Amino acid sequence: MADEIATIISSLGLSNEAFLAIVLLAFVVIGAIIVIVATRPILDVYPYLHPNARVRARKGRLFDEKQISELVEANNVEEITNYLRGSPDYAEYLDNYTLEKALDIQLGETYDLVSRMAPKEIQSSFKVMAKKSDIANIKSLLTAKEAGLSQEATEELLVPTGSLYEDLQRLTDVDTVTDVVAGLDGTEYAPILEEVLPEYEKTGMVLPLESALDKYYLDKLLASSETPSDENKQILYSYVGNQVDVANIKLILRAKVDGLDYDAISPYMIDSGYQLREWKLKDLMEAEDVTGVISSLEGTKYSEVLTDVLPEYNETGSVALFEQALDKFLVDSAKSYSMKKPLGIGPIIGFLSQKEVEVKNLKVIARAKREEDFPISKIREMLVWVMSLL
Repeated sequence: MADEIATIISSLGLSNEAFLAIVLLAFVVIGAIIVIVATRPILDVYPYLHPNARVRARKGRLFDEKQISELVEANNVEEITNYLRGSPDYAEYLDNYTLEKALDIQLGETYDLVSRMAPKEIQSSFKVMAKKSDIANIKSLLTAKEAGLSQEATEELLVPTGSLYEDLQRLTDVDTVTDVVAGLDGTEYAPILEEVLPEYEKTGMVLPLESALDKYYLDKLLASSETPSDENKQILYSYVGNQVDVANIKLILRAKVDGLDYDAISPYMIDSGYQLREWKLKDLMEAEDVTGVISSLEGTKYSEVLTDVLPEYNETGSVALFEQALDKFLVDSAKSYSMKKPLGIGPIIGFLSQKEVEVKNLKVIARAKREEDFPISKIREMLVWVMSLL
């Protein structure tokens, strides 16, 4: 055997030392490949270790189904407020703000927290989500000035979160909607609002301005996740895409209840969509009524969700039934995504989705308790119930 190897080396014109060097180099290359293959999963997980640890710690502070049930049984808003004082998430705000504003502040700060701690590869989408606070405050300003509210009353509507809060606070003393738009000069929202300002001036309704803000947000959100290069980004794209599709469907359903046609709806649609591309959205907008919209969704994952509640809608005429079913779909989808990547983006999506549901449910309960003798059974029907997410 040794003689055969020596013969091969000689035939290649190599010295023994050169041959040994080549063999060693081959072993080094093979070893490096093995190390890269073995450590790649660790490198993929590493950016998520710290964010997920922080998310899981905060998830432990979310209310479970039993606690939500206890709040549903509360006698009044004061009891709910006192209950929430036992939660570190809400306690610090309840001494200075109303219950609803405390909830909005906490949710806004949650968006901001997630946007700052998310790994860089997925951070852009969560930074867009954090803009919800600024957009909500801008809408409040527009509505207040259209209603002719005073500076003090307008300030009460603003929630002290978001990157533009102080700038928007300075606009509470302006007189008109047009003044608000002018005061936003230099922000990313000014061109969006300036484009539809003539429509507001023509109709006297702030709806075109609000819809333009919603469309801008959803377009930007979908664009922030459009290049899914790995599994984490693919999950993020699906999570974001579902939100865009659901927003489009809700808009179309409400428009059909109001008897609006294609020309009235189309300016406010997010044409790129996710699963519902431009041609499908056109079909939905051209449907004659709510039943036609749902029929046109056949073959999509949204069809069954809406078909299940269609009989109840036919009895009550309440489009809120569809909206609640779509909200539940988003929560269930988030839960599914969170389980697919428990060491990656999963816990972040799961936590954020469950936090949104918690705040939404608490607002529903608070509003119901402000009404005298509001049935507990009705409150339960209005809530989005969800099992614990990762």
